[in-house]
Amino acid sequence: MDPLAPVIAALHAESRPRVWSLVITVFGDSVQPRGGSIATVRLQRLMERVGVTSGTLRTALSRLRRDGWVETERTGRHSRYRLSAEGLARFAPATARIYAPPVTAPVTEWTLCQGCEEEAGFPVAPGLRLLPGKAPEGATLAVTGQLSALAPGLREALLPPEQQAAIAALLADVAALDGPEMGPRDAAAARTLLVHRWRRLVLRWPEPPAELLPEALRPRAAASPRAAVARIYHALPPAADAWFDTPLDDVPPMPPAGPATAARFGGPAQA
Repeated sequence: MDPLAPVIAALHAESRPRVWSLVITVFGDSVQPRGGSIATVRLQRLMERVGVTSGTLRTALSRLRRDGWVETERTGRHSRYRLSAEGLARFAPATARIYAPPVTAPVTEWTLCQGCEEEAGFPVAPGLRLLPGKAPEGATLAVTGQLSALAPGLREALLPPEQQAAIAALLADVAALDGPEMGPRDAAAARTLLVHRWRRLVLRWPEPPAELLPEALRPRAAASPRAAVARIYHALPPAADAWFDTPLDDVPPMPPAGPATAARFGGPAQA
C-alpha cells in the first residue's frame, strides 16, 4: 500500500491544488538550505510523487517566473530554478513563523481587549477579543488576568469554521504520516506535503494556544498542532535528506543542508 496515498488524496480533494504554492513550499523547506537552486528534473520527480504532472508543474513555474518569484539558470544540460531576490524577500519573513518551536508552557496571562485589531487574539463577543499576554497598544479597554473558565461552546466559536477544518485536515495528515516506513523519495514527498499543509494554516490564521483548542482539534500525542507537526517533521528528515543527497540520473546530489535545518521547530528535542 502506498504510505502517502491518504495525504496525496487529501491534497487533490481540495478542488485544484495550487501547485505554484506547493513549489514555494519545496523551495523554502528543501532548496534554500541546500544552496538555493534545484534541477528541474529533480523538482519534476518530487512533484510526480505527489500527483503533479510535468505539464502542470511547467505551468506553475511559468507563473512563478512571470510573477517574479523564481528565476532560471543553465548548468550543463540541465535547467535549474532558484528563488529570485524578490522571491527571497517575500518568503524570508514567513520562515520564522513556520518553523518556530512549539510552546510547551501554559499561558499564564490573558487579556480581554476592546479596540484591538482583528488580527490580534480571538473574538469572544462583538468588539471584544481574548489575547494571550498583554494587550497591544491602541486598545480602548484591556482587562488582564487568568483564564479560569471557558465553555466548550465558546471554544468552538473562537475559531472560524475554515480554520477548524484546516486544523482537522492537518491532524489527519499527521496521523497518516505517523509510522509507515518510507524510502527516500517517499520521505521527501511526505515532508513536503506536511510542511505545505502547515504553512498554509499558520500563515493564514493566528495560531491558537492549546488552551483555546476545541477537544476535537487537540492532537493525541502532542500538546498542540505545531508540536504534532514538529514530531513528524523530525522523524522524516534522515530518509528525506537522503533523496536530496543522492545523484538522480545524471543530476548531481544537492549540497548538504546547513545546521539551521536541524534546529527547525526547536530541534528534535522539542519535538
